[in-house]
Amino acid sequence: MGRHSLPDSRAAEGRRDRPSPRRRRRTVVIATLLVLTVATGTAVAAKAGLLSFSRSCEESTVRLSVVASPDIAPAVRSIAERAPAEEMRADGRCLVVEVLARDAHKVAESLAAGDEKPDFQVWLPDSELWLERAKGLGEGVPVSPSDSVASSPVALAVVPSASRKLGWPEKTYSWSALVAELGADRVRLGAADPARSATGLLALAGIGASSARQGGDSDTRVAQTAKALAERMSDGDAQVLGTLARSTSGAEEGNPKRNQAVLVSEQAAFAHNAEATGGGELDLFYPRDGAPLLDYPYTLVNEADLSVAESRAALRFMTLLGDRDARAVFAEHGFRAGDGSAEDSLVAAAGGRKPQPYATPAAEAPSAKELRETLGMWTITVQSARLTTVVDASGSMATPVPGRGQSRMDVTKESLIQALEQFTPNDEIGLWEFATTLDGDRDYRRLMPTKRLGDPAEGGGTHREELTAAFAGLRPVPGGATGLYDTTLASYKEARSTFVKGKFNALVILTDGSNQDDRSISRSGLVAELKALRDPERPVPVIAIAVGPDADRDEVAEIARVTGGDGYEVSDPAEIRAVILQAIMAAGQNGLVAQE
Repeated sequence: MGRHSLPDSRAAEGRRDRPSPRRRRRTVVIATLLVLTVATGTAVAAKAGLLSFSRSCEESTVRLSVVASPDIAPAVRSIAERAPAEEMRADGRCLVVEVLARDAHKVAESLAAGDEKPDFQVWLPDSELWLERAKGLGEGVPVSPSDSVASSPVALAVVPSASRKLGWPEKTYSWSALVAELGADRVRLGAADPARSATGLLALAGIGASSARQGGDSDTRVAQTAKALAERMSDGDAQVLGTLARSTSGAEEGNPKRNQAVLVSEQAAFAHNAEATGGGELDLFYPRDGAPLLDYPYTLVNEADLSVAESRAALRFMTLLGDRDARAVFAEHGFRAGDGSAEDSLVAAAGGRKPQPYATPAAEAPSAKELRETLGMWTITVQSARLTTVVDASGSMATPVPGRGQSRMDVTKESLIQALEQFTPNDEIGLWEFATTLDGDRDYRRLMPTKRLGDPAEGGGTHREELTAAFAGLRPVPGGATGLYDTTLASYKEARSTFVKGKFNALVILTDGSNQDDRSISRSGLVAELKALRDPERPVPVIAIAVGPDADRDEVAEIARVTGGDGYEVSDPAEIRAVILQAIMAAGQNGLVAQE
């Protein structure tokens, strides 16, 4: 089933010239709505109350609760007020829509956890990236996305004195060149936390993609950019605008605590300029290699549990958000149409001007994997990590990986060495291996201590170089079985006893099988021990990765979750690097970093 289209009045306007493959791939499962509008046709639509009736609204109503991103909530609320005023109906009953403003990252985390039944039926996040976050490990509340109701590109807003130094509006830049120019001219740049802001994350991903196209050591350049952004980071989009110099006075703009440029959406700049006085309006730079879009997908929440009346109300409101009057309301609030097309008057009010490439087709949306890696890089860069890596060396790790001509161990080693490149010299990483009777009666052996990658090694070089060699030297133990439980307990105890405040402390365990040591502690005993050892003031989450078809994801997940971590499953060891970054990001979002 393809992505559901809005009614003809909206669809007739066309689509973006170059829709991204990710956007085309997004599947939609608004089954009830499609039954109403396609399977049974106009007669059912009339019976359902999608056409107008004159019966008094006092007799019956159907209520719909919508949670929207704070930036778009006022516009959606204004449109929703039309429903009772014009006696709009769904299922023969008058439609009443309540619109609540909530941060998208908080909603996504709540849905992914699935701990409580949502108190709303429709969600309008500012970006589809939150839909991936809301899915979590597939155990949360399901979401069903449809088309975008509006959009806004991510751009660079600059105070006038700094924009003139950068050659605005005549001079244009790619993302990577723009960031480099800001650093060269020492223009103070601020951004919202990419872990909490779609604007911040999409901008950072855009900078990374632009830097990669430039070639050279792009990872280092992007990490440097992330580090600089972290020093001037705000919690959210509204807060980052508050960090700007508020006047053109020399004292204000010379204040080192005040930013001269911020990464924001066009709509945020529009709203800021509408209220700015005394020359406080912002100028916008649009990257010539394409600005990513905030796309505001209309999303059903827990669709299977919606009543027929709620489903029909959701369709009626989706139709309302796509009509001519609604589009005018969105434009009045600074939003583009859902296809990203630009109106010159809106762009001018936001601070854009030709020849800035504000009408250039939007950059292709980054994939879910690319976003996970960007967030993982961000977490690693701004929060130094202390990781103990524990690798399964049992005989089954010699099993060939289908289609690769390498064993599980070979591919695992390559993935770990690649992941190591993402860490800075201040990050601390160690290595253990495990298999039954590996070291006398013990199932585990510490190969490298957990210490700074930049520390000098005894024989010359650095700890990073020693660790790389240790990863490369891992070998399966012939006849060795998986001694998972004793190893987990021993490595967790050490990670907890050597805990370092101010860093992201974690234990990364990779295994291709379930516990096979009959002499070890039981699973229930291990869980009880870990639960007793866990200290919220000194968090050490376990990131447990089940590798290959023989691994037990449920087993490692149960063990990891006791510590505040989680279990992951990869069919191909080549996926390990991305999963480690994803897991670090997820744990960092959950506040598992002890402060100094």
